[in-house]
Amino acid sequence: MTQHLHSKRLQRPGLGKVVAAVLGLVAALSLGAVGEAKAGVQTPASVDRFDDQPHGFASLAGGTTGGAGGKVVTVTDQASLAKYAAAEEPYVIRVSGAIAVEPFGSDIVVTSNKTVIGVGDTGEIVHGELHLNPGTSNVIIRNLTIRDSYVEGDWDGKTTDFDAIQMDTVDHVWIDHNRFTHMGDGLLDIRKDSQYITVSYNQFTNHNKALGIGWTTNVLTQITIDHNWFTGTKQRNPSADNCAYAHLYNNYLSAQVADGDPVWTYGNWSRGKTRMVIENSYYDGVQHPYQADATAELVQRGSILKNISGRTDEWGAAFDPREFYPYRLDPAAAVPALVERFSGPQKRIGVTLHVPGDYPTVQAAVDAVPDGNAVPVTIAVAPGTYRAKVHIPATKPNIVLQGTGRDRSDTVIVHDTPAAYGGSTGSATVRIAANDVTARHLTFSNDFDEAAVELNGEQALAMKTTGDRIVFEDTAFLGNQDTLMTDSPKLDVISRVYIRDSYIEGDVDFLYGRATTVVERSVIRALSRGSDTNNGYITAASTWTGNPYGFLITGSKIVSDAPAGSFHLGRPWHPGGEPAAIAQVLIRDTELPAAIKASPWTDMSGFSWKDARFAEYRNSGPGAAVTADRPQMSDEDARAHTVADYLRGSDGWAPNARH
Repeated sequence: MTQHLHSKRLQRPGLGKVVAAVLGLVAALSLGAVGEAKAGVQTPASVDRFDDQPHGFASLAGGTTGGAGGKVVTVTDQASLAKYAAAEEPYVIRVSGAIAVEPFGSDIVVTSNKTVIGVGDTGEIVHGELHLNPGTSNVIIRNLTIRDSYVEGDWDGKTTDFDAIQMDTVDHVWIDHNRFTHMGDGLLDIRKDSQYITVSYNQFTNHNKALGIGWTTNVLTQITIDHNWFTGTKQRNPSADNCAYAHLYNNYLSAQVADGDPVWTYGNWSRGKTRMVIENSYYDGVQHPYQADATAELVQRGSILKNISGRTDEWGAAFDPREFYPYRLDPAAAVPALVERFSGPQKRIGVTLHVPGDYPTVQAAVDAVPDGNAVPVTIAVAPGTYRAKVHIPATKPNIVLQGTGRDRSDTVIVHDTPAAYGGSTGSATVRIAANDVTARHLTFSNDFDEAAVELNGEQALAMKTTGDRIVFEDTAFLGNQDTLMTDSPKLDVISRVYIRDSYIEGDVDFLYGRATTVVERSVIRALSRGSDTNNGYITAASTWTGNPYGFLITGSKIVSDAPAGSFHLGRPWHPGGEPAAIAQVLIRDTELPAAIKASPWTDMSGFSWKDARFAEYRNSGPGAAVTADRPQMSDEDARAHTVADYLRGSDGWAPNARH
């Protein structure tokens, strides 16, 4: 009978804490406001320009979430785009490549609760319009190019109404990081009492009428327009008629069409009873940069004017945008460089599914990812403890599972199943069978208390992987026996796992399996079971004999509160007695504690450790020694056993090169 000792799990120390990586591109350019600018508010050093959450007026009155909570689909043809865009249920619709719309100039109707987003910077809608009918609400349109519905000779758009996007009497719409060019009438028409709109980081190019707002006598529309680039356009940059609140900031107007029209070539126009605020924008080569009707109000501050002529009206009090929402201004002098760089479709903009904001559980978010997923989807998990199991099946590759707390310990996925109830695989809190999955800023735990229960199957996995190209960054794996299993679909299939800046704890075989696995710059804690002689085994590799690379632990630190000389580095695991599972483990450039045995490798199930491929290289610390029972790798062999060698494979995979 196995003797169960009292709790051997240590209180979680704050080891290896890494501040959560900033997802957004760092940096407003450090340029001061110069020239004709009034004093502008300086931007903080770090701004996320690709935040997937809307700002400005679209963020108010319940916010704009688009298709969040719905399935993610990828479309490559007009029929699929039209089908999902018009569906009753929410969808996140990814547009991959160029979709040519027929007949020329036709509408694609977008209904409520939709996100339409381009894949990388490739998503295009050609010869067609996205149309939001009256009553539509909660729509996000991002990262698309909508182009080329212009009818030759119809410069004023009087015979065709082929806008890029047109909306009538809608609410809560976010238009972000798009490129609109060379269409038939307006590029973006926001019509008839539409409310809670934000238009940000778009490019309006090569066109007559860029952005019109109004077509109503009611004064209802609330709109934020920021960081847009109007270039090679003539008018409506924007024209805002009868807007209750129009907040324009950090926009760039350049290379205006120079056709000599004394009236209808202009920049911003506050029309009717609009209250407009313009801040820290940049006008270069613009006639009538900003103007206001006698019935309207316009407040301007901090903008730069260069090579301009005509009206620069300012009168009335308008309103204070900060009474509605917070925002950060870039210096006006920085606007041209910032907007040229960050506006329009961007390769790095992708789909993010928020847990629990959009999806109640991590598994629900995983389930929303389409089978055969070819484009990365981020599942952003808010801080908290999620007591549930998670399975990422082989059919759902290209997922990024990311905690959003300040520390990996803020976001915990935990369950308490032992192998006695469902086998070793069934015990795993999280299983990753898909390829190309990354997890970061998370803690994975199996908190089954083996000391409190008498069971035959006490293995309790926090994580099991069988997929290839799996990355763990700033993660923690908490458990006792069999904490972390990195495996492959079958013996002679090689899967690779890269673990960096992480924390792994356990006692018996708590890092095991046949995947090629690199643990770099991490802390490994060997938990004491209360024995003076044998407290457990760090590794139990089952590497296929045809695979030269099993486990590599490098540049790391092994710590333990176990008595001196009571812990093994590992033993060779031959699942089911499989003779072709010949363990390969190299521990190099790693600090070892006094708990490590002088003879740290041992036999398992009748298989000798001496037949396995165990080695050390240049280790340090009180547990490091060179003895007859501690094979040391030669300098020559060590040059072929680097992180890059273990991970490269036949496809040149190099996740380590990103650091």
